[in-house]
Amino acid sequence: MPPEEPIGAEPETPVCARHSDRPTRLRCTRCDRPACPECLRDASVGMQCVDCVNEGARSVRQARTSAGAVASTGRPVITQVMIALNVLAYVVTVVQSGSPMNNSRAELFTATSMIPELTANGEWWRILTSGFMHFGLLHLALNMAALFVVGPIVEQELGKLRYSAVYLLSLLGGSAAAFYFGTVCQQLAGASGAVFGLMGALLIVFKRQKRDISTILVVVGINLVSNLFTNASLLGHLGGFVIGGLLTLAMVRAPQKNRNAYQTSAVVAAVVLLGVMFALRATELDTTAEIVLEYARTCR
Repeated sequence: MPPEEPIGAEPETPVCARHSDRPTRLRCTRCDRPACPECLRDASVGMQCVDCVNEGARSVRQARTSAGAVASTGRPVITQVMIALNVLAYVVTVVQSGSPMNNSRAELFTATSMIPELTANGEWWRILTSGFMHFGLLHLALNMAALFVVGPIVEQELGKLRYSAVYLLSLLGGSAAAFYFGTVCQQLAGASGAVFGLMGALLIVFKRQKRDISTILVVVGINLVSNLFTNASLLGHLGGFVIGGLLTLAMVRAPQKNRNAYQTSAVVAAVVLLGVMFALRATELDTTAEIVLEYARTCR
C-alpha cells in the first residue's frame, strides 16, 4: 500500500504543461491543463494557454475585404517601400547634379527617364525606372504626399500582392499612354501614373463600399486640369488612372469562387494590353523615317 499522506500536508504543485521546470497553480480555462503565466493569454472567459489560442485562431474564418485580402490594420509596407525608393532615387540625382531643383541633369536621371526614341531603340528599362524619377523637389513632394494618403487605404483593401500589381501596372499604364499617344521627344518621369492609378483604385473601392466619392473626383479633376498649365503629362496621368481603376474593378468584382484565377487573368490581360501598346509604338518609331527625322530636328 502507498504511504498515506500526512494529515494537513500541502498537495504537490503541478508543473506547466509546456515547461516542466515551472511549478504553477494556474490552469487553462479551455483544456484545464496547468500553465505558467508566460503560456497564458487573456480570453473572453478567463485565461487560455497558447495552444488553445492557436487552435481557436485556426478554426475561426478570417474576415476578408471585397478583393479577397485578409482584413488587416497592419503597416502599409508596400506603400512605405515605394516612398523610400522614390526618395532614395531623388537623393541620388541631387547628389549627382548638385541641385535639388535641376536634378534632371544627373547621370541617373538621364539614363532612366523615358524618352520614346531611346526606349524604342532598346532601352526598355525606362518604361519602369522613369516612374521613380522626379523633376525637382516639388514634383517629388506632391507625388509622395498623395501616395502617403491614398496608398495605405488601397493597400489595406487589396492586400500586398494585389496592391503591388495595381501600383506597378498603373505606373506602366502611364508610361504606355505617354509612349503610345505622346509626342516623339517627350521626356517622362515621375510616380504620377502610379499615384493616379491608386486614385482610380480608391474610387472603385469607395464606390464598392458605397462611400462618398465626390472628394476623390474633385481631387482628380483639379489635378487633370492643372496639367493644362504645367509640363506634367496628362496622358501619363490618364493612362495610370484608367489601368488602376479597371484593374481594381476586376479585382473587387471577381466572384468568390475561383477569385484568384479571375484576378490573375485581369493582371495578365493588362500586361498584354500594355505590351502591345509599347510594341506597336516602338515599331512605328523604328520604321517611320519622318518620325526619326522629327526627333533629330526638334529634340536634340
